This record gives sequence, C-alpha cells and structure tokens, in this order.
Amino acid sequence: MDRARRDRGVGLATAVAMVLLVAAVYAAAVGVAALFGRTGPPGLALSILATAVVALAFEPVRTRTRRALQRLLHVDGRSRAQLLAGFADSVAGRYPIAELPEHIAAVVGEGTGALRTEVWLVVNGRLDLAAAWSADRGQPPGAGSAEHSLDVRDRGELLGRLTVITTADHRLTVTERRLVEGVAARSGMLLRVAGLRVELQRRLTDLQRRSTELRQSRRDLVARQDAERKRLERNIHDGAQQEVIALLVNLRLVQTLLDRAPDRATGLLDAQDEVIRSTISTLQELARGLYPRALTEHGPVAALRQVAERSPVRVTVTADDLPRLPTDIEAALYFCCVEALQNSAKHASAGHVEIVVGSAPAGGVHIEIHDDGVGFDPDLVARGRGLANVRDRVESLGGWLLVTSTTGTGTALEIEIPIERVPATGVG
Repeated sequence: MDRARRDRGVGLATAVAMVLLVAAVYAAAVGVAALFGRTGPPGLALSILATAVVALAFEPVRTRTRRALQRLLHVDGRSRAQLLAGFADSVAGRYPIAELPEHIAAVVGEGTGALRTEVWLVVNGRLDLAAAWSADRGQPPGAGSAEHSLDVRDRGELLGRLTVITTADHRLTVTERRLVEGVAARSGMLLRVAGLRVELQRRLTDLQRRSTELRQSRRDLVARQDAERKRLERNIHDGAQQEVIALLVNLRLVQTLLDRAPDRATGLLDAQDEVIRSTISTLQELARGLYPRALTEHGPVAALRQVAERSPVRVTVTADDLPRLPTDIEAALYFCCVEALQNSAKHASAGHVEIVVGSAPAGGVHIEIHDDGVGFDPDLVARGRGLANVRDRVESLGGWLLVTSTTGTGTALEIEIPIERVPATGVG
C-alpha cells in the first residue's frame, strides 16, 4: 500500500467514524427523549445538548481515530511476517555484535510507533541497558507515558528484556504486541552473544586496568630502589667518606710521629689496620647497586665498558652511536647487563660474554647478551632472583625480555625497551 492510498484510506475511515459519532449522539438524544414519554425528534433542549456534545467530542475523537488508523496501517502495511523476515535478514551477518542491540531497539520502535524502546542485556547476572531508540515526536518519555516490557528467555534462562515506552493513551495493538513478541523470540541467541561480548569486554577492560596498575607498581618499585641508591650515595658521602678522611689524618700523624715518638707511631699505625678493614667493608656494602659516575656522566655504554675491563670474564661490548636516553631507561640498560654478567660469571662458567646495544626497529633500545657458558634447561631450572629483577625492570618500562638457553650451548638474553611511550622518572 503506497502512501497516497494509505492517506486516502485513513481519511475515508475517519470520516465514517465521525458520521458514526454523530449518529450515536443523535440516537442517544432520541433515547433520552423516549425515557420522558416523547416520540419523534428530540426537543430543542436535547438537540442543543446533542450538538454541544458533538462539537466538544468531534476533534478529539477525530484525532485519536486518525492516529490509531495510521498506526494500524503503518504496521499492517508491512505484515508482521514481513517485518520479522526483514529483521532476520538484516541481522544475518550485516550488523556487528556490538550494534545488534541498537538495531533491535530500532526495529521494535519503528514497528510499534513508540516514543522510546530499550534493549536490556543480562551481564554478570544483572540487567544492564545496552541500547535505546527514540522517536522524534517532541515529547520526552516520562510524564504521561506508559511502559510495556517483555522478557527475552531461552529455555527458561533470562537473557534480556525489551521495553516499549508509549504515550499514556497508546495501547499496543495485537499486531504490535505480536511484532514485539516475534522480535523477542528471534533475539534470544543474539542477546546471549551480545551479553557475552559485553561481559568479555568488561573483563578485558578490568585486565587492562590491572595490567596498568601492575606496571605502575613495578615502576614505583624501581623508583624506590633508585631513591634508595641515592640515599646510600649520600650515606657514603656523609659517613664512609668521613672515615676515610679520618684515616688519612691519622696516617699523616703517624708520619709525623715516626721520628719523635716511634713507639706511639707504631701503636697508632697498628690501630689503623682495623679501621681500614671496617672502612672497606662499609664501602663495599654501600656501593652495591649505586649509580657509577660513568653512567651518570657518559651513559650506559661507557659504564658497561668500565665493567667489562674489571670483569673476570672476557666481555665484548658493541654499541651503535646512540643518543643519551631517559635516565630510567639508561639505568635499566646498565643494571640488566651487569646482572647478566654476574650470572654468567657465577653460574654459567662462561669464558666470553658479548653485549650488543642498538636501536630497536620500532623505536627504543634493543640489547642482546650472549655467553658461551654451560647453559641450562628453562623447564628444569628455577630462575633466580637476579633474572626476576631484570624482568621487573624491563617490564616496568613497557619492554620485554626473552631468555633462550640450552644445556651446553650457553645462554642468550634479548631485551627491548620502548622510548616514546615511557615517561622518564629520573634518577637525580
């Protein structure tokens, strides 16, 4: 049925309804007159009253009748079967899962002439609003509106709910109700899949949040470790350094007393032996993990070459011409390599370690550390705290660590740390 024919049909049916209204009012007036024993046409007073009733009721009845016919013809112009068939065709691979609730709400809203339709999904055992459709009618739902809800179930399990909000005087026709029921019957599996998607998305968001919190926690841990190193550095300056200065003063005093009081000089010199041992022990304890001057002034490659010169294992350091990096990345690069060198010397019985430092293809710094030691089987040997520290440092900066080792063929560490996405925390 085209629009012109439908409009003509609505106009004709409305006119017939108005004629019936006038006839009904006239018949009522005749009936009232008969109650008072009059026959024939009603008297003047009843005629005036009947005319007033028709005048007052004509426009409201005409408007409501026209709207009801328009709704009826709008839905019936496309049969319920056609609407449902179109709904089934439209969701068959056409809409992504995320858009299905919106499409269902639109189909129900357009098919019922509602002010607003809502699609609710069961997510984690509770109903959550997934989509809503609103008609442009200039009257927001709320005051003077009516709500009609229909649960969507599959084998007794509640999967969602369809809600239709109409004007207070709009009762769903049989055809409209059957349309909503038909959409609900065909939406069970769709709402199940959509609900599972929302649930998975929320879990993914939660995992991403937890991952961010874990990374931040690791970063905070590294920052605290760095702050502790700075504290120790101050302790060396304020504590152990003063012991060394006092030792130097005493040695000069011994030198002065050698000629004038040899016995006293000898006794004082013997006393410095224990002082020297105590000072060395204090310095060794405090120096663990402190930032070397070469790292601060010249960068990690220069600092690693100094470590290589003092290492009991032969170490080769090969590096690209890298610019200075954020201080937290330089610290991670240096301490990861030092940890790997210590492991190679203590546990791998390595004779040679090769360190290669270069730029990562995607941006950042890439490090490879190979030794010719005895290696180990990762499935049989528990990884120590040193390797865990390396992993924590790298992952706290958004990087990754890959360890490859086989018994008898040495061990290889591959590290990559991005630069663009990592804010430098600084080491002072």
